[in-house]
Amino acid sequence: MKKSFSRMAVLSMVAFAFVACNNQPAKNDTTANKAETSTAAPTTSSQKVAYVEIDSIMSQYTYWKDVTKLIKAKEANIQRTLAGKQKAIQAAAANFQQNVQANKYTQAQAQQIQASIQKQAQDAEVLQQRLGAEYQNEVAKYNKALSDSVHNYLKEYNKDKKYSIILAKSGDNILYADPAYNITDDVVKGMNQAYKGMKK
Repeated sequence: MKKSFSRMAVLSMVAFAFVACNNQPAKNDTTANKAETSTAAPTTSSQKVAYVEIDSIMSQYTYWKDVTKLIKAKEANIQRTLAGKQKAIQAAAANFQQNVQANKYTQAQAQQIQASIQKQAQDAEVLQQRLGAEYQNEVAKYNKALSDSVHNYLKEYNKDKKYSIILAKSGDNILYADPAYNITDDVVKGMNQAYKGMKK
């Protein structure tokens, strides 16, 4: 029952991508390779590309800051509940052992008390599994809400920007990206403004 739930909060929404619907034909690999080896920005191309840093959204998006507080509070509450159950069971078991050694129980009484303690331990295990499942479901719900909010915002954002593709940069999943294509600050600012409006 000492199992920590903190690892369950590792967010599955590490990388997501948004591709705009613009009916432009995709470039073949040869053209893409030429663009990558060029030292100049592809100003002559009709394709516009940008990227968003996921780590920055996770750390700067007000909605996710609020969610993180809720998740941590729920995790702490679960741990307190399970720790309390475990402490009560350990105390009951220790008391039972002392009384058995002092011959304070008949055999029937000892069996009955022992069965009761075992039942408490089983109930605590069931409770741990239930609370863990509820916690995972809640984290998944918040992850989906985050993903949806980013996708929905980018759809609106891209109506004016007209990007062909907006990539998600997380860790080293993109080996190199020109900072000129980084729209993270603009996106985070817009998402925070939208979230602030929703909270009113």
